[in-house]
Amino acid sequence: MDDTRQGNNNLTNEPHFSHAPRLKRMRQLSKLLDGAIAIPGTKQRIGLDPILGLIPGGGDTVSAALSGYIIIEAAQMGLPRKALMQMVMNLIIDTVVGSVPVVGDIFDVVSKANLRNMQIVESHAKLSAPSAKTDKLFISLLIVGLIVFALAVGCITALGWSLASNLFNK
Repeated sequence: MDDTRQGNNNLTNEPHFSHAPRLKRMRQLSKLLDGAIAIPGTKQRIGLDPILGLIPGGGDTVSAALSGYIIIEAAQMGLPRKALMQMVMNLIIDTVVGSVPVVGDIFDVVSKANLRNMQIVESHAKLSAPSAKTDKLFISLLIVGLIVFALAVGCITALGWSLASNLFNK
């Protein structure tokens, strides 16, 4: 029997059909975070990520949590650990550098970590059908790690703002 009639999409460029709703949500979120708004007079687009980054203390935490959702969805799709760890590194770099005042805001406009992560997801979604053997322990640790990371960024940012306000109020 022809592989395409068996549901094996390895011979096509389309993701496995069961990934379609999840991929649609992930694409929409990555576009919202990294490219929802066109900057007039340029080809540049920005999303909510750099805008959220302007909110002292909590903006980077919210942005990291939303970006983490894309990674969790990718893990549940059965992406390889190597791909997931690359996505996590993109998130960590985007969040850590993005949390630096002024420099981070500029970085957030150009970095587009969520769109890069979606490229990783798309490349793997085309290669395989959903895995029946999802590593639940790895996904659980990934979720906990992303939550801890987002909270740590929020706490560190809030502490930084508190220290800065104390220094400048004296």
